Amino acid sequence: MNRATVIGGGFAGVEAAWRLAREGVRTTLIEMKPLKYSPAHTMPGLAEPVCSNSLKSQRTASASGLLKAEMRLAGSLCLACADLARIPAGGALAVDRALFSRLVTERIENEPLIELVRMEALEVPKKGVCVVAAGPLASDALALSIRALCGGALSFYDAAAPIVTAESIDMSRAFPQSRYGRGEESDYINCPLNREEYERFHAALAVAEVAPLRDFDRRPSYYEGCMPVEVLAKRGSDTLRFGPMKPIGLRDPATGHRPWAVLQLRKENLEGSLYNMVGFQTNLVFSEQKRVFFMIPALSNAEFARLGVMHRNTFIDSPRLLDSGLSFRAREGLFFAGQITGVEGYMESAASGIVAGINAARLLRGETPLVFPPETMTGALCAYISDPSVKDFQPMGANFGILPPPDLPVKDKQSRYEAYARRGIEKMREVLQLANHC
Repeated sequence: MNRATVIGGGFAGVEAAWRLAREGVRTTLIEMKPLKYSPAHTMPGLAEPVCSNSLKSQRTASASGLLKAEMRLAGSLCLACADLARIPAGGALAVDRALFSRLVTERIENEPLIELVRMEALEVPKKGVCVVAAGPLASDALALSIRALCGGALSFYDAAAPIVTAESIDMSRAFPQSRYGRGEESDYINCPLNREEYERFHAALAVAEVAPLRDFDRRPSYYEGCMPVEVLAKRGSDTLRFGPMKPIGLRDPATGHRPWAVLQLRKENLEGSLYNMVGFQTNLVFSEQKRVFFMIPALSNAEFARLGVMHRNTFIDSPRLLDSGLSFRAREGLFFAGQITGVEGYMESAASGIVAGINAARLLRGETPLVFPPETMTGALCAYISDPSVKDFQPMGANFGILPPPDLPVKDKQSRYEAYARRGIEKMREVLQLANHC
């Protein structure tokens, strides 16, 4: 029967369902919101951005830019909606969260071949073609079913940064400017600190009270890409200055010099009424967040639209369980996609949803799985998470380090990245055309 089920309406789930529909497959998309929410979600719509509203760089000669270029060739739903919900963010593709989620939801609801069912999936179906894209915050019942199916699971922790209102930022102590002059000045607001201010702030942050963990969360293992800012602060006095508070590429017009340290605020919505504290994911208790972040001069009277939160993420041991087409090795017809597979990031999750959707459709037609070339970022990510030789498996985002080297050595880094991008796009176009998936 030409029918499939997708569990989860996040970035991976909507892409999988959309791709299946494009392939002519009737698809049931199961999403538990708004009947039930995870600890990190607040909107009833599909594909809700949680940690950040940035989908990273648009430059094709960057790892995330290459991935987006490949996804556009494959007809990505999320990127089509992101283009319509885009807000200025320099060289990055950032979206108005609410508008983006609404656009995705409308596309899914208006697709005749997709039936959107609002209910909690309690277990992984034992038969039939199914894509599990429940995300790293699957409900307890579904998580237990996945764990039993997989014979165990790994976990890491993800943290979201606070959001402040634009009108509460003290602009006499801040300045608009994109790093290295890329993009419009209004894309980012910079909150500078001199050395004395930074040292006081760092000292307070390093000893601030963190929120207590539940019993099963007592021994956190943080993913480096979403490290809580207070954990970074404990690593040394200059860790923040070389990380989320790095001042390079910025010049304070009030002094004419590069600040000692800078907190960057990035637009959170089209209206520019909300700004995200870039790189300030945190698990501090709410009262401590206010006390410590008020020490940043430009935020001394800040109004927080959302304080930072930290939540548990779970991913399966994909190298042992999945093949490069994202099919579950132990059960025909079952696919996994999204962060639960160990890909890290919105676009990485969405790309895996496209792969799972394509291969689920091919299985229904009796065709062999489509393996994306390792020269593509899509193929490289799938190869990484399905490689049995990978030890101490941890989440992986798009990066040029997982691609095979260029055919001819290129010493200049930028030229090498451009060569990666040209090759990846060419290979992606070729494989999609040969398999009739354009």
